[in-house]
Amino acid sequence: MSKASIIGAYNTKFGAFVEKNRETGEVTDTKSFYDLIEEAGRGAVEDAGLSFDEIDGIWIGSCSPSKFINQEHVAPLGLEVAPEAMQFIPATRTEGACASSSVAMYNAAFAVETGRFRRVLVIGVEKMNLLTTPEVTHVLACSSFWPDEGACGMTFPGLFAELAKGYMAHHNYSPEQIREMFAHVSALSYRNGFENPLAHFSKGAPPHRLGLGDPGKILELPDSGKGSNPMITYPLRLHDCSLVSDGAAALVLAPTEDAIRKSSRTVEISGIGMACDRLSEKLRGNLYELTAGKVAVEKSFAEAGITIDDVDFAEVHDCFSINQLLTTEALGLSKDGRAGFDYMDGQYGPDDTCPVNLSGGLKAKGHPVGATGASMHALAYKQLVGEPIGMAPANKAPETGVVFNVGGSGATNCVTVLKRLK
Repeated sequence: MSKASIIGAYNTKFGAFVEKNRETGEVTDTKSFYDLIEEAGRGAVEDAGLSFDEIDGIWIGSCSPSKFINQEHVAPLGLEVAPEAMQFIPATRTEGACASSSVAMYNAAFAVETGRFRRVLVIGVEKMNLLTTPEVTHVLACSSFWPDEGACGMTFPGLFAELAKGYMAHHNYSPEQIREMFAHVSALSYRNGFENPLAHFSKGAPPHRLGLGDPGKILELPDSGKGSNPMITYPLRLHDCSLVSDGAAALVLAPTEDAIRKSSRTVEISGIGMACDRLSEKLRGNLYELTAGKVAVEKSFAEAGITIDDVDFAEVHDCFSINQLLTTEALGLSKDGRAGFDYMDGQYGPDDTCPVNLSGGLKAKGHPVGATGASMHALAYKQLVGEPIGMAPANKAPETGVVFNVGGSGATNCVTVLKRLK
C-alpha cells in the first residue's frame, strides 16, 4: 500500500483577531472563522502548485466551533476555498479536542492510501477570542470527562496541574525544582517564537518586551500585579500556560509515488501512531507520564522504521509546561523524570542534535485548538523542504521530523514521523 505525502502547506498568522471595547464590552471580529478557513485552504493548494479543481476531498479539524462561534456543520465550509472548482466534492469534519486536525490529517491520509482519493485538502481551524476568558475556560472544559471533571469545576489548567503534581510526587521533585524546570521550558519556547513571524507572541509581544527568553527573568516575575506570573492552578503559573488564539493551517496530501513524480517538495507521512487513553484522569490513574503517548511513539517509529536517534527535530504539544516535559520523555529524547534537567542544561535549542519546538510551540506560536495539529505538521513540512518559518536547526538540513500532538489531558495522542523525499 502506498503511503501519503504532504506536497503543500500553509499557516495563517496566529493571534487574537478581535477588537474589544473596554467601556461597552462590544467585541468586533477582525478575521473570522470563515476567513481563516479560506486563507489557509487557498494558501496550501497554491503552495502545492495545484489548481483547485485537482482537489477531490476535504477534511477539516475543529474542536468546538458550535460553542466558540455558534457554527456546526463545518465541513462544507471547506468548499468556500474555491466554490466553483470544489462544489460537490466530499467534505468531512473531525473532532479530537486539541488533536482535532491531526485526526483530520490521519483520516485524509488513510483515504489517500486506499486509492479512493488522489489529492486532498486538510484544514485545521479555531476562533476562540470572541468569548471571554471564563467562557473559553468552560468551552475547553467540555473536552474533559464532564461528569467527574468539567461539571465539578475542573479546568484544563487544573487537569494538567494534576499531571504536574503526579510527576513531582513520582520523581520526588520540590516546588522550587519544578518551577525552575518550567521556566527553562517556557524561555526556550519564547526565544524560538520571537523569530517566528506567524507566532502570537513574536517580536514585540509582551514576553519579548520583558525579556522572557531568559528563564531567570521568568523566575524574577512577581506573583501578583502588572507584569506578574501568578499561580493559575498549583504548580502551574501564567507563563506555564499556552495562549488563547485564533488561526488556521492547512495541508495538501497526495499518494507518495504520484507526489515524487510531480514535486521536489515531497514529505512522506512515514509513520502514524495514534493511541487513546481513558478520558477520565481518575480512571486512567497513571498521572506522571503520557502512557498512551509512549504507545503512539512506538507505533509511529515502528511504521517509519526509525529510532529517536534518527529524528532531526520535534514539534511537541506544550499546552502546559508539564506536557513539554512529558512529551519529550515519551519520545525518548530524555529519560523519564529527566527532561526538566535536560532543558535546564540547555538541550533542545536550535543548535542541539534534536531541537524541540522551533516554531515557538503552543506557548509562543499560539494554540487555536482545532488548528494546532495541522499547524504543527505544516511548519514541520516547511522545515523539511528547506523553507523554515522562523528558527531552523543550526547544524544540518533536517530530513526527518516528528510531530507529537495531544488531545485533552493525554487522552488522544497523535505522533507522526515525517520524512523528506529527495
